[in-house]
Amino acid sequence: MINSFYSKPFRTLSDYFIENYHSRLQKISVFLPFTCPNKDGTKGKGGCYYCNNEGFVPSYCRKNLSINHQLKEGIAFHRKRYRRSNGFLAYFQANTNTYTHVDELLKFFTEALEVDGIVGLSISTRPDCISEDLLQLLLEFKKKCFIMIEIGVESLRNEALMFANRGHDVATSLKTIKKLHYYKIFTVIHYILGLPPENPQTLLADIQLLNQLPFNAIKLHHLQILKNTYFETLYKKNPFRFYLFELTEYISFISHYLSFLRPDIYIDRLASEVPPRYLIAPQWGNIRYDMVARKIEDYMKQNNLFQGKFYNRFLTTSCMF
Repeated sequence: MINSFYSKPFRTLSDYFIENYHSRLQKISVFLPFTCPNKDGTKGKGGCYYCNNEGFVPSYCRKNLSINHQLKEGIAFHRKRYRRSNGFLAYFQANTNTYTHVDELLKFFTEALEVDGIVGLSISTRPDCISEDLLQLLLEFKKKCFIMIEIGVESLRNEALMFANRGHDVATSLKTIKKLHYYKIFTVIHYILGLPPENPQTLLADIQLLNQLPFNAIKLHHLQILKNTYFETLYKKNPFRFYLFELTEYISFISHYLSFLRPDIYIDRLASEVPPRYLIAPQWGNIRYDMVARKIEDYMKQNNLFQGKFYNRFLTTSCMF
């Protein structure tokens, strides 16, 4: 059984913070006017076909407000809900948050850390937007605060990345993850479950490679079709091109998925959640993420499942780290 502070059958990112900082660290989103290389024409246009940033940016994040203002509003908002949090992470969330010159990033990151209560940075980006200059900058910040990089890997199949218009391949993701590991930067990978042509069988098969990658935590998202995306157009033309999990199926699937996952990986998230006004499919009855996570936890306990239970079935001699 996973030895967790919360006695959950999986290891959570909150466990990591409590183990290392003796407190929950809550992320506070910051919205800055970044773009992406597959939006501005460098890698492509139109962005990722599943993406609608408005679906996950909190109400206190507004581009016309300073970093200081956004973080203070966010801290005030979250202090009521997460009273056990003794510190907060500035979460550079929407778009590609390293897709600019390092001098500008230095200014942004410094401003964030000047806000009272901010003890670290969580920076969301793409695997093809991690330069050597950026890594050196992160190492400097790592000397004085907690640094976490969130990498949009999304899939370990090139055909799925191409279908989603990601603009990078699997090899780029693997190279970047290994480089971040070399510099000992805490790395969370974003991973979407169900990008076409993926299905439950291919997703389970890919865990063997996933388990060999040297990252610290994972954020799992089931595929959702959001309004005002290209996937919405494709879905309305032919919904059968997409494998969308129903709730009860997903609870069973993700519970078994975690059973094959390397036991030392921390779980940042287990499913997607967007405001109902943005969601086309699948419809899970407006259930909140906290309840989905609880249902997964209950299912695993009832079926004697826990993270890493079947991990040894995937052990190989060709470990990458």
